[in-house]
Amino acid sequence: MPTSLFRAFGALSDPAVRRVLWLGILGAVAGFLLVAGAAWFLLLGTELFAIGWLDAIVDVLGGLAALFLAYLMFPAIVIAVSGLLLDEVVDAVERRHYPRLPPAESLGLARSIGLSLRFLATVVGLNLLALPVYLFVPALNLVVFYLLNGYLLGREYFELVSFRRMPRQDATVLRRRHGVRLFWAGLAIAFLSTIPIVNLLVPVVASAFMAHVFYSELGFGRAGGRLG
Repeated sequence: MPTSLFRAFGALSDPAVRRVLWLGILGAVAGFLLVAGAAWFLLLGTELFAIGWLDAIVDVLGGLAALFLAYLMFPAIVIAVSGLLLDEVVDAVERRHYPRLPPAESLGLARSIGLSLRFLATVVGLNLLALPVYLFVPALNLVVFYLLNGYLLGREYFELVSFRRMPRQDATVLRRRHGVRLFWAGLAIAFLSTIPIVNLLVPVVASAFMAHVFYSELGFGRAGGRLG
C-alpha cells in the first residue's frame, strides 16, 4: 500500500491530472469559504440572550466553532467539488500504468453528481452527530474522526474506481471482501486530509491511490477484466 500511495503522488506530473487539481482547489476553497461564511452569518444574525456583551461572546465562540466545523468538513467539500472531474484522474492513471485494460464505462454526469451529493450528505451528517465528541472529548475525538472518515473515504474512493469497471452489486461484494485493506487506505486519505496544503491535493492523490489499490493490490489490473 505505501507503494501505491507513492505512485499516486507521481500522478501529479500528468498535465490532465494537474488541470483537475487546480479546478478542484479553486472550487474547494470557494466551498469552504461559503460554508464558513454562511455559518458565521447565521450566528451574527441570531440573538440568543438579548444581552450585548454575552451575545458578542457567543458570536465569537460560534464563529470559531463554525470555522472548526468547516475545517472538519473540508475533505467532504473537496471531494464534492472535485467529484465531477475525478474520472479524468483515474483515466490518466489507467493510460499510464494499465494500458492493457479495456476502456472503462464513464460514470456520467448525473451519476457523478448523485454519488458526490450522497457522499457529502453522509459525511456531513455523521460528522455533525460526532461534533460533541470532537469539541469536548480530547484524544477520543481524533480516534473517532479518523475511524469514521477512514471508513467513509475508503468506501467513496473505492466506489469511484470500481463502478467504472463492474456493476454496483459486484463492487459491493468486492468492497466487503477487502474491507480491512480499504479501511487502511481510507485512513491514509483521512490523515492526508487533515494536513494543511496537502489536503488540497487529496481528491486527486486519493483517486490515483485507490486506482493503484484496485488494479494492483486487488488484482483487477493483473486479470485485465472483471474480478471473480
